Amino acid sequence: MSDLDTVLSHIDARRDAHLARLMDYLRHPSISAHDIGIRDVADMLVGMLDQLGMQAEAIATTGHPMVLARRCPHPDRPTVLFYGHYDVQPPEPLDAWDSPPFEPTIRNGRIYARGAGDNKGQHFAQILAVESWLAAQGELPCNVILLLEGEEEIGSPHIAEFVRDHAARLDADLVITADGPLHPSGAPIVLFGVRGMVGFDLVAQTGRSDAHSGNHGGTMPNALWTLVHLLGTMKSPDGTITIDGLLDPILPPGAAELAAARALPVDVPGYLTEMGLAHLDAPVDRAFHDRLMFHPTLTINGLQGGYDGPGSKTVLPCRAVAKCDIRLVPGMTPDQALDCVRAHVARHAPGVEVIARGGMLPSRTPIASPYTAPIVDAIRAARDQDPYLTPCAGGSLPNYVFTDILGLPAFSVPYANADEANHAPNENLEVDLFHAGIRTGAALLDRLRAFPEAD
Repeated sequence: MSDLDTVLSHIDARRDAHLARLMDYLRHPSISAHDIGIRDVADMLVGMLDQLGMQAEAIATTGHPMVLARRCPHPDRPTVLFYGHYDVQPPEPLDAWDSPPFEPTIRNGRIYARGAGDNKGQHFAQILAVESWLAAQGELPCNVILLLEGEEEIGSPHIAEFVRDHAARLDADLVITADGPLHPSGAPIVLFGVRGMVGFDLVAQTGRSDAHSGNHGGTMPNALWTLVHLLGTMKSPDGTITIDGLLDPILPPGAAELAAARALPVDVPGYLTEMGLAHLDAPVDRAFHDRLMFHPTLTINGLQGGYDGPGSKTVLPCRAVAKCDIRLVPGMTPDQALDCVRAHVARHAPGVEVIARGGMLPSRTPIASPYTAPIVDAIRAARDQDPYLTPCAGGSLPNYVFTDILGLPAFSVPYANADEANHAPNENLEVDLFHAGIRTGAALLDRLRAFPEAD
């Protein structure tokens, strides 16, 4: 048997024990938005990683701590940095859960708990892969750094500062994140990029207080209409974002990225049925995956103002708020996008205030990276299945701190089922996929034991 075969046999023999340990881990809340359990779980991770013989510590930031661990026994071999996050989303609404969110429950081959898929189950699989190599072989085949963040679910506000300050301790050759879902077909994927994001509020204040819509209608400006008209100048019915200058710096995808996106299978009718849609969003002629990977979006997350309770209230609102986000593609930055929004608002509705809510840069690693082949080979060895090469995710992760600050290629190799319900009630992870994730992590370590030859 090869070294990897021995490790995979070790993993297969401990399937039930690994599952029991994940369930214990999931019992510990770590809700970053509410600062519940964060430091307890960080300390728990440090203890767990110390037992593996890693140099581990919880490092304070001006927010929640980062857990950093290293085991680098081979000066002449590659170093992989496994990134994940130990914080989870708030579980509300609690009455929508079929079982309590922090009392892990197995039903129909799935473990239900907050954090099961996002992200405790996935980074715990990486930890168990490291543990399994050490138990079965006595040492790792390559060098490993683990970085587990405690603020990803609140936008990673301090990770860039942390990475800059600790760059010497993050001296890896590549970064791999296990986060997010597999392809809807159940096939594995290798993800090479993420869109960025910037959030902002548009606030219209047209009077001192709400007023009678008859007594003051026609004399007092309506704050909601102010925002409706403004928003109408920002995106046209055909789907074109019309904020001046916003799209100017976009870097188009290369031929390899376009080809990979077009090669991904898609069932548009099935998607429409699953989502309860009559049609895709405008523009109508845009390819399905291009929409999610290569184009920015402008989303109205919510529109607030006036009265929205039961029955009728003939009120004229004096204040209205539109919560919005823009997903960013390469070339765009949060600052550039906000500057364009502010200039647009100043021209079209100068009394409206723009309040920034934070954001993160997009990130992209070339599909032609020399590390692509060993990553694909590792997935094939662990799962007996080739992955889909996916140029970009529609959502956002702080991968830019690795690609832009550290200058490292960054890949995502998700382990969770496509219907994991992350951020929602009844979040879950298929037990078989958790087990496959441990095997995949072990195979990644094996295939990354040598530096790949560049093309």
